[in-house]
Formats: sequence, structure tokens, C-alpha cells
Amino acid sequence: MGKPKIASDWLAGCAGCHMSLLDIDERIIKVAELTDLRATPITDLKEPDESGVDVGILEGAVNNSANEEVAKRMRSRCGLLVALGDCAVFGGVPAMRNLFKIDDSLRRAYVETESTDAEGKIPDDPELAVPQKVKALNDVVPVDIFVPGCPPDADTIFYVLSELAQGRKPEIIGDKLHWH
Repeated sequence: MGKPKIASDWLAGCAGCHMSLLDIDERIIKVAELTDLRATPITDLKEPDESGVDVGILEGAVNNSANEEVAKRMRSRCGLLVALGDCAVFGGVPAMRNLFKIDDSLRRAYVETESTDAEGKIPDDPELAVPQKVKALNDVVPVDIFVPGCPPDADTIFYVLSELAQGRKPEIIGDKLHWH
């Protein structure tokens, strides 16, 4: 059997989980030796292979129709799906928007903010993603592995990737549950 193919992407969040992935520093060379790292936000390939990957990793919550499409595409193209970080696992900070009506949130973001110019308006181009209630990844697609943390620390991410690369399902318990 060849190296497991891994793809990742991000949804609604801050990209901190991918930054934490980069914080594994020189250990990323070990990950590259053990896996075939495919599409990621930090590589040229941006979508998982149509033929599929062994492991898909998504960070961020699902807060619009584009996020939902990305989540469904990743789920359909991967064997195991990993929810990476609190936004993917629980909805995280983006889910705070659920405390308000979407129209109120959009008005605050595009019209009422201090940095908005006098002509501020809520975008309504049909090409834009449609906002929706913010959801954890598992509310949209089945998830196999949950890695909480905001962000999960580099050691935990390295552990998860190492276990997956060796064909084992990581157990996120004990010291693997701590985060900063």
C-alpha cells in the first residue's frame, strides 16, 4: 500500500488550525515522508482529488452555502473525515452569530461598522454564498475524528497526522485534549 493521501481545507474560522499545523515545524518533513499531502490551503491544489483521498481534514464552522458545498465535497471524496479545531467540532466563535438574526448581523458587518463608508450596503450578488445558521461540521456531514482546541496544539496535530499516516485512528484523550 502507498502513502495515505491527505487533503485539508478551511471553512468559517480564522485559519488558526492550519497555522498550528505549520507549528509542527521540522516534523512536517516526517509527515511529508509518511503521507501524500494533497490539496490544502497551503498548497497549489485547492480541492481534494476527484478520485478520492484517504483522509480529509476540515477546520472552521459551516456558516454559508459555500462552506456547506466544501464540506459535502470533502466528505464525498475522503475515507475518514477529521473535524479540526473548536469551530469544526462545536461551531466555535463563528456560532456566536447564531444569537442574532442573520439580517441584523449582515447590517452590522456591512452598514453599521465604524469602518464602513457612507455608501455601505449588504452585498446581494447572486454569486455570493448564502449565509445560514452557523453549524458544527458534524451537523452537515458525518465526521469520523474530532480534534478540539482553539487551535489544537501542534503536538496534538502531529500525533493525529502520525497516527493516520500509519493507518491508526488517533485517540484524542488525556494530554491530547489540552489546548492553549
